[in-house]
Amino acid sequence: MKLLRNQESCWVNPMLLFTPYVLVLFWVHCFTPMVLSFNLVDEFALIALKAHITYDSQGMLATNWSTKSSHCSWYGISCNAPQQRVSAINLSNMGLEGTIAPQVGNLSFLVSLDLSNNYFDGSLPKDIGKILINFLNLFNNKLVGSIPEAICNLSKLEELYLGNNQLIGEIPKKMSNLLNLKVLSFPMNNLTGSIPTTIFNMSSLLNISLSYNSLSGSLPMDICYANLKLKELNLSSNHLSGKVPTGLGQCIKLQGISLSCNDFTGSIPSGIGNLVELQSLSLQNNSLTEGEISSFSHCRELRVLKLSINHGQLPTTLFLCGELLLLSLSINKFTGSIPRDIGNLSKLEKIYLSTNSLIGSIPTSFGNLKALKFLQLGSNNLTGTIPEDIFNISKLQTLALAQNHLSGGLPSSIGTWLPDLEGLFIGGNEFSGTIPVSISNMSKLIRLHISDNYFTGNVPKDLSNLRKLEVLNLAGNQLTDEHLTSEVGFLTSLTNCKFLRTLWIDYNPLKGTLPNSLGNLSVALESFTASACHFRGTIPTGIGNLTNLIWLDLGANDLTGSIPTTLGHLQKLQRLYIAGNRIQGSIPNDLCHLKNLGYLHLSSNKLSGSIPSCFGDLPALRELSLDSNVLAFNIPMSFWSLRDLMVLSLSSNFLTGNLPPEVGNMKSITTLDLSKNLISGYIPRRMGELQNLVNLCLSQNKLQGSIPVEFGDLLSLESMDLSQNNLFGTIPKSLEALIYLKHLNVSFNKLQGEIPNGGPFVNFTAESFIFNEALCGAPHFQVIACDKNNRTQSWKTKSFILKYILLPVGSAVTLVAFIVLWIRRRDNTEIPAPIDSWLPGAHEKISQQQLLYATNGFGEDNLIGKGSLGMVYKGVLSNGLTVAIKVFNLEFQGALRSFDSECEVMQGICHRNLIRIITCCSNLDFKALVLEYMPKGSLDKWLYSHNYFLDLFQRLNIMIDVASALEYLHHDCSSLVVHCDLKPSNVLLDNNMVAHVADFGIARLLTETESMQQTKTLGTIGYMAPEYGSDGIVSTKGDVYSYGILLMEVFARKKPMDEMFTGDVTLKTWVESLSSSVIEVVDANLLRRDDEDLATKLSYLSSLMALALACTADSPEERINMKDVGECVQTRRCQVHLYGPKVMPNGPKSKLGLPRVTTGLDKSLNQSLRGGSKKVSSVSSYGPPRNYCKVSNKYLIGHVLGGQNWGST
Repeated sequence: MKLLRNQESCWVNPMLLFTPYVLVLFWVHCFTPMVLSFNLVDEFALIALKAHITYDSQGMLATNWSTKSSHCSWYGISCNAPQQRVSAINLSNMGLEGTIAPQVGNLSFLVSLDLSNNYFDGSLPKDIGKILINFLNLFNNKLVGSIPEAICNLSKLEELYLGNNQLIGEIPKKMSNLLNLKVLSFPMNNLTGSIPTTIFNMSSLLNISLSYNSLSGSLPMDICYANLKLKELNLSSNHLSGKVPTGLGQCIKLQGISLSCNDFTGSIPSGIGNLVELQSLSLQNNSLTEGEISSFSHCRELRVLKLSINHGQLPTTLFLCGELLLLSLSINKFTGSIPRDIGNLSKLEKIYLSTNSLIGSIPTSFGNLKALKFLQLGSNNLTGTIPEDIFNISKLQTLALAQNHLSGGLPSSIGTWLPDLEGLFIGGNEFSGTIPVSISNMSKLIRLHISDNYFTGNVPKDLSNLRKLEVLNLAGNQLTDEHLTSEVGFLTSLTNCKFLRTLWIDYNPLKGTLPNSLGNLSVALESFTASACHFRGTIPTGIGNLTNLIWLDLGANDLTGSIPTTLGHLQKLQRLYIAGNRIQGSIPNDLCHLKNLGYLHLSSNKLSGSIPSCFGDLPALRELSLDSNVLAFNIPMSFWSLRDLMVLSLSSNFLTGNLPPEVGNMKSITTLDLSKNLISGYIPRRMGELQNLVNLCLSQNKLQGSIPVEFGDLLSLESMDLSQNNLFGTIPKSLEALIYLKHLNVSFNKLQGEIPNGGPFVNFTAESFIFNEALCGAPHFQVIACDKNNRTQSWKTKSFILKYILLPVGSAVTLVAFIVLWIRRRDNTEIPAPIDSWLPGAHEKISQQQLLYATNGFGEDNLIGKGSLGMVYKGVLSNGLTVAIKVFNLEFQGALRSFDSECEVMQGICHRNLIRIITCCSNLDFKALVLEYMPKGSLDKWLYSHNYFLDLFQRLNIMIDVASALEYLHHDCSSLVVHCDLKPSNVLLDNNMVAHVADFGIARLLTETESMQQTKTLGTIGYMAPEYGSDGIVSTKGDVYSYGILLMEVFARKKPMDEMFTGDVTLKTWVESLSSSVIEVVDANLLRRDDEDLATKLSYLSSLMALALACTADSPEERINMKDVGECVQTRRCQVHLYGPKVMPNGPKSKLGLPRVTTGLDKSLNQSLRGGSKKVSSVSSYGPPRNYCKVSNKYLIGHVLGGQNWGST
């Protein structure tokens, strides 16, 4: 038999084919090259995988994966024993970067591939579907693209982990082909679409995790019909909707259910309560609204229950779940009290019941929960105190009770009882008392929030022992520092807290100054807010050391000095608030180094100079508020390049210049307030490009030109104020398109033409358009109707008449009137007030709009007086009459009654020494009286202002006028009138220094049969009669008492509420006690010791003080009446006239016909009384005889004008 030999083939003799030797030789010779060939395939695949890795953080593959050694010995590679083929690859947690090589699909014996926790990117290769793998873990990489359908060919696959990548698209519907799959885990991707229902038919599945995707749609009701083995179902944080499947109760092996953070509605299926192996149930953050689980009695293994952010009822059977560790029921609408049975869950470690509507007190049974670590009951309506039992839970780490109505104090030993506490949150309650010093013993405390309570006392310095403290919030209490007048000490002590990130101490009366050691606080500090703490002094420069600060708020204090340049070191600062202080100087350019600054508020200070132009280089700026300072010069051009700026407030400064067209570049601006400056020029048309603008205020500037038509493009605008400028032209009809415009003010300009009547204008009133030149329009605007045919020609005609006829004629009339006025004043002739036709009853009521015109819109320049009941403005009526306009503040309780009273009392009365009401304005929401204008102001001003002076005769004349007015009210009116509030501020003086009694806001009318009334309305303390303040008895004798006090005050120049009058010492008792020394009582400015007529003056002043004491007797019955007072005062003036002052024969007369003392006095007596050297003729006595008054009073009977004792009888 022929034997054939060949290198590539092996032929054998058939007779020797089955011998053992030949069989071994055959296998070695024929199959060894084949095995070596397959091994090379695996090696080439691994080398390709290595080649696709671009970064190996540990360098393991570079050094270990070498062809010099068998690939089966390479790191992370496992091979099967007989064939030495690669069976497993585990390169997890190596920080590898690169892509997954498609050659991995050539590893035909691979059963496990784990590349988890690396940085592989790119898409998942389709070739991976070639291998018969049963474990594939690519969790936590950066894979993109969709899940390839080829992965559904891995028929032996049991576990598939693709979570925490960036995969998109839908879950392949053929995933159900994986009949052996037990774990399907795709969480934390961007998968969309619905979950294929076939997945729930895979009977082999034990775990489904698709959480944190964007999956939508509903779940099948029979979700467990084909799979009774399912143990874990996690579909949380998707967009799933519909009802929770009722079939979940059939998955009897379920241990964990998480459907939280979806859009499920309806009720929780009752069958869930039958899952005896259930350990975790999470249905939080859905819209489950109905019912509750009928029974938890079967869920004895339940350890975690999360039902937060739903609207269901508080489960009552959960207290049977003795193994429960975590209970989360926050943000529901649970009402009622917390069940005491919660104390039966002795293994509970975490309780979350915050943000519900729970009421009542905290159950003492919480003290039974000895394993409790977290207790969160915040944002409810709980009341009462914190049970002491809670402080016995030594394992407690977080106690959160904020935003309730809990009260009481913290136990002094709280720091000893809760040694493991890391977070204490009790803000927004009604706790009081002091902060226990023992808190400093909580060495593990990280967060301490006790804001918005009523804690008092000093902030403990021992807080510095809290070395782990990161957050300290003490805001909104009544805490103080032990050194109220020096540096705030506890801030210095906090420098030991090296991990402090947040420090909030706002709204506490800490007072004192900020220490420079503030800069030694934790470098980690990110937020420091200390507004409204009554801090004084300067901002410490050391604050620039806090380089990690993001938020700094020192607003609403009393800080002075300048802005520290060291603030420029705070490179991370995003919010800076220093508004509402008294900071001076210029704004430092160093603030421009804060490139992350988003909010800068420096308003309401005393900053001066120019605005730094470098502010335009702050790209992150969102709000800039510099209003209410003393800033000047132009607004920097760089501002208009801040495209992301949303709020710009520069009002109430002295800024000048024009608004450039570049203002249209501020595309994000929502609020632009440049009011109350000196800005001139035209409003740029490009301002109409500010599409996001909501509030625009350019009022009280010097702008001119027309309102841009482009303003009609400001479609977001809600408020626009262009008032008090020099704008002319018409109001653009394009503004009718601003459908959101609620407030418009273009008053006090020079606008003309028709007021638009469409869009938002239908809701505007006349106040929006007053004080313009020639507006016309609808009747509700209270302007003339427009002439549709001849409007243009009519306006030209009116302009011609105004310019060439009325102006010259008006100027001539004004000149003549000025000359006549000058001549009359030169001759000391009193000009009669032209108001005869304006007396009450002779003139119609005036409108509110007319009063606005008369007072320039009730402007501050027209304000001449103010009080609790309202304001008084100077105004000029349309007929040229200057008046005083008293506007009542109707928000004040007594204002309306005061208005009615003054109208009732003053109706029909007329006297030269009473202020006259010319007319009034009375609407539902506006009340005003138009009064005579008294150009010389009040008696109070003349007595106490440093640049005003009244001599002896002027004071006497004023008191005669006041007496004359009161005598008229008490004795000559048809109805007896009691003023009830006589004082210097209610005595006004006209051009001739004639006094007028004013302000009848609390006056009373008495009939002929009444002599007194009772009232609850008080006058002014110091001027009220005793019976008025104690019993509320109103009578004319009360006015007599006030007159006596006023008489003392006028000549002594001492207010009855002066600081010198304390205890039992009053102005009256002081005058009475100095009866032997009148010179110590009267105003020193009226007397000089070298005056030769000093005795005459003292005698005269002595008699006036005696009269004043007669008016102020304690008993009303002992006081004289105003008729007798008037005669007494007149007699005194006659006595003075006998010895000095010459009287103008045609001068003004008093009511009794006696001449009034004027400035035309005899020169010698005038000099004498003013301290001159001329001597008047002597007299036998210093005044009239002792019976000069027809009264019986202990202060007047037996009074000898030359004597030294006023009070002797």
